[in-house]
Amino acid sequence: MNYALNKDNGQKKATFASSRRLIPLMKGEGGRVAIASIAILLSAGSTLLAPVLISRAVDQAIRGNQWDLLLLFGVALFVVALVAVGSEYVSVITMGGIGRRILFRLRNQLFSVLQSLPIAFFHQNKTGDLISRINNDTDRLNQFFAQILVQFIRSLFLILGTGILLVVLNVRLGVAVLLPAFGVLIMTRLISPWVKRKNRESLESLGDMSAEIQESLDSFKVIVAFNRLDYFREKFGSANRLNYEASVKAGYANNVLKPIYGFATNVAQLVVLVYAIILISGGQLTIGLLVGFLFYVNYFYTPLQQLATVWSSFQQALAALDRISEILAMESNMQIVEGQSSGSRGVLAFQGVSFGYVDTDGVLKDISFELEAGKTYALVGPTGGGKTTIASLMARLYDPTQGTVFLNGKDIRSYALEERSRKVGFVLQEPFLFSGTVLDNLFYGNTAFASASPEVKKDALKEAGLLELLSSFSQGLDVKVDARGEGVSLGQRQLIAFVRAVLRKPEVFILDEATANVDTVTEQLLEDVLRKLPSSTTKIVIAHRLNTIENADGIFFVNAGRVTPAGSFDHAVEMLLHDQRSS
Repeated sequence: MNYALNKDNGQKKATFASSRRLIPLMKGEGGRVAIASIAILLSAGSTLLAPVLISRAVDQAIRGNQWDLLLLFGVALFVVALVAVGSEYVSVITMGGIGRRILFRLRNQLFSVLQSLPIAFFHQNKTGDLISRINNDTDRLNQFFAQILVQFIRSLFLILGTGILLVVLNVRLGVAVLLPAFGVLIMTRLISPWVKRKNRESLESLGDMSAEIQESLDSFKVIVAFNRLDYFREKFGSANRLNYEASVKAGYANNVLKPIYGFATNVAQLVVLVYAIILISGGQLTIGLLVGFLFYVNYFYTPLQQLATVWSSFQQALAALDRISEILAMESNMQIVEGQSSGSRGVLAFQGVSFGYVDTDGVLKDISFELEAGKTYALVGPTGGGKTTIASLMARLYDPTQGTVFLNGKDIRSYALEERSRKVGFVLQEPFLFSGTVLDNLFYGNTAFASASPEVKKDALKEAGLLELLSSFSQGLDVKVDARGEGVSLGQRQLIAFVRAVLRKPEVFILDEATANVDTVTEQLLEDVLRKLPSSTTKIVIAHRLNTIENADGIFFVNAGRVTPAGSFDHAVEMLLHDQRSS
């Protein structure tokens, strides 16, 4: 299955259709949204009321020399200002809380989806880009809900209310004032898809740059060892330049409307002044009404100018939502299915299994074999022949594209994740550690010791005869390590991964070059531990060193997607030598 992101998934929708996808994010926030909406309405209403009071104060109090009435108008304006400030404060605080809760829920949801996806998803997508989507894109949505949405709704209320008042106060003058706005709104509608596209390209380039930084820092030791800092600089410089170019284009797109809105404002004010002079000279308009009209023109076009900035932020939020929605729409193809029986008595069986990674030819081609419980099997063959892929299918890290893998006679896809991981232990070529102590890593994911104390865990290691194996940790099992394994050697990391799997007492134990980075003494200790496993445990060993497979009960030669029983150890050596000579 193709899990690659940044593909055209048919999400190029009209802005209005896209905006409706923001509504489900506010689920459970209905009451708070209502409070914020009322507060915004009060703030906009108070703002719209002020010019009416000023207009009346000019025409009635000032022109009539009624100073008591002027004082009354002043008090009323002060109260209106207090209501506007208070309601705006309530709206900002309420929407800020909504934005932070949406951010919290959305990040949890994204991480839950990522946890449900198979390894194939992470092989096809860069870690840095996923981090950018979880951090940067969700934060853009938080900023939209916490800050931009308040301004957006308030601007809409002001524009709508002012437009109505302008027409009510004087139809002809109101219509003349509103005409430039219609032209601007049509232009906004036409260029919105372009603005959104440029913002998405900017977000994607930021994700690519994050991925490049993450990849380079993870391999920084290798870069220094090979003195390829120039290569590091060139790759980062290229990613940084592409991000710069994309962000410049997005910045231009986000600001292209501002001068147009400013021009429309100036045109409207000029129309009001010219037309108002004509109306005043004809006795059809008062000075106070003109003052009120000028206020309303400002109240109409200033929010319209702000809307240009808000609209750009809105397009950024929609672009971020598109990138987030791509992950949320992902579904794992590795679902639990109804188990079918193979009729096999073996612990593991492959029946007509074929497999290929995305954009590659088939790695495995119609292979079938069976493994009996309690025996040791070896998979040998050239690099790239498919040995690790077979082991990955045994642990259900992937599903076959054709055929079925059976575990204890049942389709391996019918087992729940926890049960399958308990039955199948897997020590990878590249052991991975988690941040914490060595002891934490040894018992990671072991539900039998989920609430056990450190003393109980150490007793369990002693009973299993594993403490001697771990004596190479001179600072003890409480030494801190990080996810990259800093502070412990590669061989020690492999020891930890080995013991971690042994402690789970799996029915099937897969070792993928598990002794490749340990010395001969430690290798002997590992073999002693293997012999202490229950007699029913089936061991599958992938190895290039022939001495590690000499005592195997069965040997399979894996090459070019085919699996051939090799028979005896000597025959397996002959097959390997023949393959090397022919290659």
